Amino acid sequence: MRVPLVSNPLQALVSEPLKPIFPCVVMSNTVHAYISQSDKGELVIGAGTDQYVSYSQTGGLQIITHTLDAICELFPMFRRVKMMRQWGGITDNTPDRSPIQGITPVKNLFVNCGWGTGGFKATPGSAHLFAHLIARGEPHKLAAGLTLDRFRTGRLIDEAAAAAVAH
Repeated sequence: MRVPLVSNPLQALVSEPLKPIFPCVVMSNTVHAYISQSDKGELVIGAGTDQYVSYSQTGGLQIITHTLDAICELFPMFRRVKMMRQWGGITDNTPDRSPIQGITPVKNLFVNCGWGTGGFKATPGSAHLFAHLIARGEPHKLAAGLTLDRFRTGRLIDEAAAAAVAH
């Protein structure tokens, strides 16, 4: 059994604290960036995954540069804001950018993976669906299409445009 996952770096930045000026999250797939303001006043800025497969948590400098250029194009008032830190992490992604949650050919082995950039937001809710799968041996109706078998049959899920960042 092969689980079709690839790992890509994902980066984010945090600015110096500012007075509250940005009360929402703005995401743009056009310029591949997102921005929000934390409770401490820091701007939290991120982009899509790096386009190469890697386990490196540093990511490419060109992604950070493009992200900051994009944010400053959207919001010129942020051009003079200082960035305090940058970090990277690893995302696990499927070919159709939708997660896998289901039964495997191995008895009593279940998978819940491939959440990509949406994992931190979606996995708390997916736990309920995963518990249903484990307890009943069949997927919850909301997760019925997320099976591992879709990669064998070609019934992929085309939801990449619904993601908050570019993949």
